[in-house]
Amino acid sequence: MLKFNHGPDIVEEIGKVTNAEQAREVFKTRLDEVHLERISIFKEAAVIKKIANAIVMCNPATVYVNTGSEEDRDFIRNLALKNGEEEKLPMEGHTIHFDLKEEQGRIIDRTYYIANDDELVSSLAKRMSRREALEVVAGGMGGIMEGMTMIIGFYCRGPVGSPVSNPAMEITSSAYVAHSAELLYRNCYAEFENEALRLGHFYTNIHSQGLNRPEDLPDARVLMDRSHRTTYSFKCTYAGNTLLLKKGNHRFSVDKAVYQGRGKELAEHMFITGVRGPGGRTTWATGAAPSGCGKTTTAMAGDRFVGDDLAQMWIAGDGSIRSVNPECGIFGIVEDVNWEGDPMLMKCLRQPGTEVIWSNVLIDENGVPQWTGNGEEPPQRGRNFQGAWHRGMKDENGNPVPISHPNARCTLSSSALENYSSKAEDPAGVETRIITYSGRDSDTMPPVWVARTPDEGVVIGACIVSAATATEVGATGVKRAPWANAPFIPGSLGDYMAAQFEFFNSPEIAPAKRPVMAGLNYFLTHEARGGQGKKLLGEKRDVKVWLGWLERRAHGEVEALESPIGYLPCYDDLKQLFKQIISKEYPKELYDKQFSLYLDNILARIEMQMEAYGKEENIPARLFEVLREQRQGLLQLKERFGPVVTPDQLQKAARN
Repeated sequence: MLKFNHGPDIVEEIGKVTNAEQAREVFKTRLDEVHLERISIFKEAAVIKKIANAIVMCNPATVYVNTGSEEDRDFIRNLALKNGEEEKLPMEGHTIHFDLKEEQGRIIDRTYYIANDDELVSSLAKRMSRREALEVVAGGMGGIMEGMTMIIGFYCRGPVGSPVSNPAMEITSSAYVAHSAELLYRNCYAEFENEALRLGHFYTNIHSQGLNRPEDLPDARVLMDRSHRTTYSFKCTYAGNTLLLKKGNHRFSVDKAVYQGRGKELAEHMFITGVRGPGGRTTWATGAAPSGCGKTTTAMAGDRFVGDDLAQMWIAGDGSIRSVNPECGIFGIVEDVNWEGDPMLMKCLRQPGTEVIWSNVLIDENGVPQWTGNGEEPPQRGRNFQGAWHRGMKDENGNPVPISHPNARCTLSSSALENYSSKAEDPAGVETRIITYSGRDSDTMPPVWVARTPDEGVVIGACIVSAATATEVGATGVKRAPWANAPFIPGSLGDYMAAQFEFFNSPEIAPAKRPVMAGLNYFLTHEARGGQGKKLLGEKRDVKVWLGWLERRAHGEVEALESPIGYLPCYDDLKQLFKQIISKEYPKELYDKQFSLYLDNILARIEMQMEAYGKEENIPARLFEVLREQRQGLLQLKERFGPVVTPDQLQKAARN
């Protein structure tokens, strides 16, 4: 069981500041008059001790307290340019940041949870003892900011006043990281301490890029102290490793949901989007997908945008499930973002008026960002994450060097989007009636299916399988991706899964407000369904129809075919929705290919999940019961119809 504030606080052990009076003495000697006045609004010992100890440990030349004013934002932007962390592009408000070519994703091999001796850590993660972590942090971060400016920002992960928001400090020597934080999070300098007192906690993030040299990367570390809710990150710059307000603090939020708010709240790797239904109503959906698996595209397919990456969820007093986005911006993968599939995002990226930080794309000879899959004529030459580039260029192994890295990103404020919803800033969140789970699945599951029970819904989330994406350095092949959240679950998967079963079966959820829980998959290929080639069996924009069908299903307005894996849409409903939503014909032949059950593939998927979860500790028995029930039903279908079962055969089976 996780114990909060248990064991020595590492930054305090290093800095030796143990009370508020000592902290104020540090401020008097290390801050100038302006920033001393700014820091003086904070009175709580826990808050000012963290800041003072970070100053002592990192030893910066100057300390800048960021209040979130436009003046402070300008200072941070200009410092990023001065330090060479960003460079201006011709389009007003656009800058480019390049990470080291060896650090283009999360450094999972150098990322650890700091754990006390009696704490369980996820089997999918790396663990470091508190004693060892003390030595690593002292050696890696001691004096690391000498000659640099430490920037201290105060943020709220979620709207101020929400019951599931999380106040967090970002302490960094990287102006790029501080600039990104200003776009992605709500600066709550004036409200920070009151929010910390109201909620009973806050997160702390301490980062420095150091000298930012390739030779230092083997020594880079990302360490997360779950007990003291503090992250340490050094000698790295990629935002997934350094902007630990994001995934580092998401991990702390998962811990909070599992070990403090169990059965009442969740912290998920999910988009939040509003889907328009008949009569102009909006039905809110959340959806999990591993990074690089179309989550931003799916979020944009909705009609009212709240978020594309993270969701804090809770059961409200009226029996509804509510969701807020911890973020107020987008740190999105740009590969395959184009006018056809992502017109609203493309307007922000290609037209003036939006502040954008680009990372690891190609900058062509005209200073225009270019990336793989943008649907535009590729340039002849430019510079990208690995240096100078020209068309036809190959690496030392003879492989083509792509225009941009597959994990190239854009960072911008959500409010820039045309379909942005002001509900994103409502502390009460949005009522969530649809919950989806998806991955990059080329050959197994249909485009959309709905769980028959909350337990089946939890199992859909537990059994996401996806092709590995470029967000993790060194990851390849096809792998399990439970809830698309597994890399961010600090404790045991068994504890997390038990919390999911408890939440979705809660008697506090009103029967009329129970969400539809569904699987999504728009990565089926032609070759997986009897055709040729790896082209998608359908188009990216079809996801608007799958969401539209789920919206009607949530309101009980469409029927469905029952199968052992859940409910499938009927052809007539989809045919009508394709025409109504995206003005497209939807032939019965395509429907049959997409929604026929390829039983051997699904059975193999079930066996893989049962085997993998069988090796984990404390997995709830209900998972295996649901999987066995599904396997039995699929085997009965196979005995009757053979290895491929069409929707018509499912209908026939239901009649009998």
